[in-house]
Amino acid sequence: MDLRELLQTGVGGLSIGAVYALVALGFSIVYRTMGLVNFGHGDVMMIGAFLTVTFFVDAHLSFPVAVVLAVSLTATMGLGFERILRPLERKDLDLMLIGTIGFGIALEGAAVLIWGSTGQAVPTPIKDTPIDLAGVTVRSFDVLVLVLAAAVVGALYLFLERSKAGTAMQAAAMDHDAATAMGIDVARCNGRAFAIGAGIAAIAGALVGPRLYVSAGMGAAVGIKGFAAAILGGFGNIPGAIVGGLVLGLIEAYASGSQGSYSEVITFLIFTAVVMLRPSGLLGEQTVSRP
Repeated sequence: MDLRELLQTGVGGLSIGAVYALVALGFSIVYRTMGLVNFGHGDVMMIGAFLTVTFFVDAHLSFPVAVVLAVSLTATMGLGFERILRPLERKDLDLMLIGTIGFGIALEGAAVLIWGSTGQAVPTPIKDTPIDLAGVTVRSFDVLVLVLAAAVVGALYLFLERSKAGTAMQAAAMDHDAATAMGIDVARCNGRAFAIGAGIAAIAGALVGPRLYVSAGMGAAVGIKGFAAAILGGFGNIPGAIVGGLVLGLIEAYASGSQGSYSEVITFLIFTAVVMLRPSGLLGEQTVSRP
């Protein structure tokens, strides 16, 4: 593999890694705010992908409008699920974890009932013509994925750092009791975390749809990669989720290029080795213990 092929493979790896990073962001936002791992998050992404397909392919709406509608509906669904879990918050974490697993199973079953079990191919929203960048040929859709993922990350940063709601969420993530004493509605922050995580998952589903068949089983396939990316970067660490997703995408791309039939094995062997050397992840940090 020459330098040109290395760079082309790297761009493809960064593109799928950006999708993993978005999924990892959803895991990390909920965990950072609530101390809860949402095991249904991959299936939320799958629902977002199906909604995008419905609006974009079946209803013939433009791709941006389809994504906005899918994000809105998926975020509302995430908010509703948090309201179901709310009576258990800070009381029974194990039951909440089981609830997220049941939520994912219910979403997968609903997807089979509504859209079927065969899967659906999705056209790219733009003409996927090759682009020459300094002698390196890359797919235009890969560039679009990277640009949109960067825009999502930038918008999330501005929300968390510059808005009152985002500051309140960060305060709740640091210390629930202190945030409550300062007049912050922690329950509302938890709801926002679920809604934002679900919305970002929908965007990830919309971007990964043209690369994969959109099916009821894609939530587990992509969700586990996003979960691994969150662990790789440092679970609950927002920058870590981004780095973890991009690194995992690059590892997967280069493993596929050199050892295609064993790429999944190689990817997770490298992932395991990194986590063994750095159990807290590449950018891991101390997290708050939830009572």
